[in-house]
Amino acid sequence: MVEITFLKAGYCTHPEAMVLPGESWKSIIFPALFALIRHPMGWILFDTGYSERFYQETQHLPQKLYALLTPVYLKPQETAISQLKQLGIEPEEIQYIIISHFHADHIGGLKDFPQAEFICFQSGYNTIKNTQGLRALKAGFLAGLMPDNFEERVIFADNNQAIKLPETLTPFEQGFDVFGDGCLIAIELPGHAVGQLGLYLTDNNGKQYFLIADACWLSRAYQELIYPQRIADLLFADKTAYRETLKKINQLYRNNPHLNIVPSHSSID
Repeated sequence: MVEITFLKAGYCTHPEAMVLPGESWKSIIFPALFALIRHPMGWILFDTGYSERFYQETQHLPQKLYALLTPVYLKPQETAISQLKQLGIEPEEIQYIIISHFHADHIGGLKDFPQAEFICFQSGYNTIKNTQGLRALKAGFLAGLMPDNFEERVIFADNNQAIKLPETLTPFEQGFDVFGDGCLIAIELPGHAVGQLGLYLTDNNGKQYFLIADACWLSRAYQELIYPQRIADLLFADKTAYRETLKKINQLYRNNPHLNIVPSHSSID
């Protein structure tokens, strides 16, 4: 039994032309999506979106530059914890949070779920562990968003044995079965961040999803294979890997049109 619901916890704004060269330089909205997954293991989140802690953690330099370069808008009722309560789900009921990567718009709400275990790729965590100051700023990482006992609660998906993916996911070749039941498959999507984790799943109705986090920001980018402005390369852990990953997702989209590919900043309306 797997069900998935997409929600958004705030948004940031950027010029559209940054991600779709040739379009307007007018700022557009990039929602911070997260997913609520119902699974036999319990309630699971894929990322958390922003929380109000983002504002607290960016009050002083150098972190303040993060908020200036990426204006963030969030109403209290839009946080993950608030929306889940509206759905009748208490914070303690969230069993796992799958973290795609450690940018603030993906880990903003981790501290709101005290019982949850965290699932990520070890390479992703190792990259930001003990990162501070300007290095953390460049990595889009705010250490104050991390629970103090994170290491006691984390499970590294890539410690599982890699599995061969079905041909329907070509050109992606291998992934990691998160719970060993074939329901949730973690797939590495390098480039935007080291150890970025994408999640493949099929729901109760046979609908397939591939949550690709920030492998691209808008659906048009993977559908039409549109690379962002070169200046955006400064944001990437590996600009070459970013382009290779996007190229693979474009090929997957053309090979498997029934697959719902979901970037974390595309509209869900």
